[in-house]
Amino acid sequence: MTGTLQDDATARIDDPSEAGTVYGRGFFGTLGSGGLQLDRTEALYLVEMGRIGLAGTHGRAIGWAELFRRALRAEPGFGVRYLVYRDLRQRGYVVRAGPPGVAFAVLPRGGVLQKTPTRYWVDAVSERAPFSLRSLEDETDRAQAAKKQLLVGVVDEESDLTYYRVRRPRPMGALPAPTLRTPVPGWLGEDRVLVFEPDGVEALGRQPAFGSRIGSRLELSLIEAAFLALTGRLELRDARSHRRVPVAGLLRRARRLESGFDERLAVYRVLRERQLVVKTGFKYGAHFRAYPRNPEHAHARYLVHAVPDGFEAPWSEIARGVRVAQGVRKEFLLARVRGPPATPTVAFLSLERVRP
Repeated sequence: MTGTLQDDATARIDDPSEAGTVYGRGFFGTLGSGGLQLDRTEALYLVEMGRIGLAGTHGRAIGWAELFRRALRAEPGFGVRYLVYRDLRQRGYVVRAGPPGVAFAVLPRGGVLQKTPTRYWVDAVSERAPFSLRSLEDETDRAQAAKKQLLVGVVDEESDLTYYRVRRPRPMGALPAPTLRTPVPGWLGEDRVLVFEPDGVEALGRQPAFGSRIGSRLELSLIEAAFLALTGRLELRDARSHRRVPVAGLLRRARRLESGFDERLAVYRVLRERQLVVKTGFKYGAHFRAYPRNPEHAHARYLVHAVPDGFEAPWSEIARGVRVAQGVRKEFLLARVRGPPATPTVAFLSLERVRP
């Protein structure tokens, strides 16, 4: 079957019988009264698979390499998008052009065009493209509003593909922080808070636990201490001077010691308010690990990384976080913090590596 190459590297098959055959075997192109119109990815794929041939307007045969070069000239980023399209077609999916801002709309396997609802929206990016959290959040919100799953196909420098499923999670637990009749006395050291009073150690250390028990004392991180002080559960004094330390003083010290402390504290507060037990994620390269249930009886479900509004990073950094999380059977969440420290808002985004 032979089609005609058009100036913008798209193609057309005019013969009605041939057009119907190509369309019927995989739902390629758009059928009309004048034949079958193929976009660049469809034309290139069909030529590569040997299912059609293409000729220019003067009848000269156009090979795959020349067609590919023309498509590259006509559409920036075409090479990456074609690799994702080709891979999805090789996996047996019907792939169509996506809505504005999305590379492809993909039917479930065995789906019939115009009868089966689209299952995925798939974006195609190079590993060298910056990971923009705000852009991906907008895309995720659009996909979920349309009841589609959003996949991002990332093409690395060796033309290998990794797919990530992206969604808006709602992390929740079932372990509210304890209520106390009176604040527990704590002593502020250089970069942590110590609780010595036995009743205070028991009140804060029992499940859902704050801090770490070291012998008979309880050691709290600055994040935990700030949360407890802000919620009236902890009264601080300086370990050297014995002077009372107001919450503002604790926050000033924490900010000097740790950049991004306000973002981490905002995320910690939201997770605790959602009745999750929150511990450090340092061993996993994240800010937090979060438990929906008692940590003594269950593993953490989430690894959570707090980031500022406007966060961008190399895709390799995101890939590393997702890989580590899934390697220990946890879900990787990015928590974007927006607004002033006094009244921040936190939005979560989940990324999971999948095989479509």
